Amino acid sequence: VQLQASGGGLVQAGGSLRLSCAASGSIVSIGVMGWYRQAPGKQRELVAFITSGGRTNYHDSVKGRFTISRDNAKTVTLQMNSLKPEDTAVYYCYAQLEYVYWGQGTLVTVSS
Repeated sequence: VQLQASGGGLVQAGGSLRLSCAASGSIVSIGVMGWYRQAPGKQRELVAFITSGGRTNYHDSVKGRFTISRDNAKTVTLQMNSLKPEDTAVYYCYAQLEYVYWGQGTLVTVSS
């Protein structure tokens, strides 16, 4: 199973970015998909996740600004609006099957 993340980049504060993550390989079903992030010098934190049934959960700092969705059973998208400099981090997607699989990370940089 492989996860391919895309969509990071540089944006000014107040701007938007859209991250996508696609799973491939021998997959029967995926339970939870989501995103973590890790800023320089900080611990990795859970940004958002979505279950196969569509239930979502967000870190308090991104509620109302980020939206997570499942485009299909194997793809998860994170729409990030009203970005702030403190959102700057490497974002990692994950998928929970029999194990937890991770994407390679994509850098999001928000300039002030």
